[in-house]
Amino acid sequence: MPTMSEKILAKASGKDSVEAGDIVIANIDIAMTHDLTGPLSVESFEKIGAEKVWDPSKIVIPFDHQVPADSIDSANNHIVMREFVKKHGIENFYDVNAGVCHQILPELGHVVPGDVIVGADSHTCTHGALGAFSTGIGSTDMAMVFAEGNLWLKVPETNRFNITGDLKENVYAKDVILHIIGKMGADGSTYKACEFAGETVSNMSVSDRMVLCNMAIEMGGKTGLVEADEKTIQYVESRSNKPYKIYNTDLDSSSLDIIDIDVSDLEPQVACPHNVDNVKAVSEVDVEIDQVFLGSCTNGRLSDLRDAAKILKGKKIAKGTRMLVIPASKEVYINALDEGLIKIFVDAGALVSAPCCGPCLGGHTGIIGPGEVSLSTSNRNFKGRQGSPDGKVYLSSAAVAAASAIEGRIVAPEAKS
Repeated sequence: MPTMSEKILAKASGKDSVEAGDIVIANIDIAMTHDLTGPLSVESFEKIGAEKVWDPSKIVIPFDHQVPADSIDSANNHIVMREFVKKHGIENFYDVNAGVCHQILPELGHVVPGDVIVGADSHTCTHGALGAFSTGIGSTDMAMVFAEGNLWLKVPETNRFNITGDLKENVYAKDVILHIIGKMGADGSTYKACEFAGETVSNMSVSDRMVLCNMAIEMGGKTGLVEADEKTIQYVESRSNKPYKIYNTDLDSSSLDIIDIDVSDLEPQVACPHNVDNVKAVSEVDVEIDQVFLGSCTNGRLSDLRDAAKILKGKKIAKGTRMLVIPASKEVYINALDEGLIKIFVDAGALVSAPCCGPCLGGHTGIIGPGEVSLSTSNRNFKGRQGSPDGKVYLSSAAVAAASAIEGRIVAPEAKS
C-alpha cells in the first residue's frame, strides 16, 4: 500500500505504482529558480545547447535573495535573469517587489495538491504543506528541467510524524518543528519524505503547516508533506484555478515509519549555535542579543507579524538591541499595513524593510558582525549563515523573538492566563 509520495511520483512518471527506492523520471509541474541560483541554471542551460524552455508557463522566477541589488554582481545576476525571462517568454516572473519565493508561489496560486514542484533552493519543501511533492534541486539539474520538463528522482521512504496534543500558550508551529529536529537530529530523516499529521497539525492553519514543511530539510528530509484537507482546499481554490488531485498515505505502507510526538507539555524552543538540531527550551537559554530578525520563508507571514505585534504593542525594543522586520511578501506587507502592524513595529523601534530574504542567507540586508548575536525566526543558524563566521545565530518563533527584543536577551513571552 503506497504512501502519499509514492502515489504522486507514480502519477508524475506515468506508472501505475512505484515503491520507495525506485528511480523514476518525473514530469515536473512547476520549476522555480531565483536571482541567486538562477544565473547558474541559465549558464548550464545555454551550455547544453538548449534553444528553448519546455514550457514557459510552468517556470516561476522570483527575485528575492538580493533585492534590490546590493552589489554590481547581484545587479548583473538580475540582468541575466531578466534577459532569460524575455528571451524565453517566461510567464511567471516576479521582480524585486514581490517577496520570498516560498511565500509567493502558494500565495499566487502556483501550488496545488498532487503536483511535483522543484526549486533551485533547498527550502522548496515548504510547498508540501499543500499536499504537493516539492523538493529542492541543484542549479544544473534545473537547467535540464528547463530543457526537458522532467527529472530523475529516487522515490523516498517516509517518516510520518503523528503529532498530538494541544499547544500551550505562546507555543507555535516553529517550536514544534524545532522540537522534532532536536529529537531526530540533522540526519534523522535523510532522503525521506517527512509527513506531518495528527490532531495538532489538523488544527494548524496552512501558514503554520508551511513552517513544519519548510524545515523538513533541516533533518535531512527530501520533502515535507501535509495531507490536503478542507483548509487546504479553501486556501488553494481561493488562489488558483489549476486542477488538482488529493493523495493520502496508506498507513500500512511497508515504506512508512510512524513517529509519535506529543506536544502537550512543549515549551517555547530555541535552536542554539551552530546547528539547527542543537535545540533547547527557552528557559534553558540565557543569552544577550544584538539583533532580532523577524521574517524569512519560515516565519515572515502575516500570522507571525500579528504574534509579534501583540507582544510589542506599546513597548520599546531594548537599548543596545536592534530589530529588523521583513514581511515575506508584498501581500503580507500590505495586510500588515492595513492592520496597523507596521506602525506598532516602527513605534517600538524596529526597522521595517521591503519583502525579501533579508539577512537569512548572510548576503544582504542586516547581516551581523564579528562577535554579534542574532535571534532569528529563519531556518538555519550555521556558522556564518547571517554574516560574520564569528557571530552566533539562535532560532525561535516570532513570539519569542518579539519578547526577546524588548528584554535584550532571549526570553519566553509572558503568559497572559
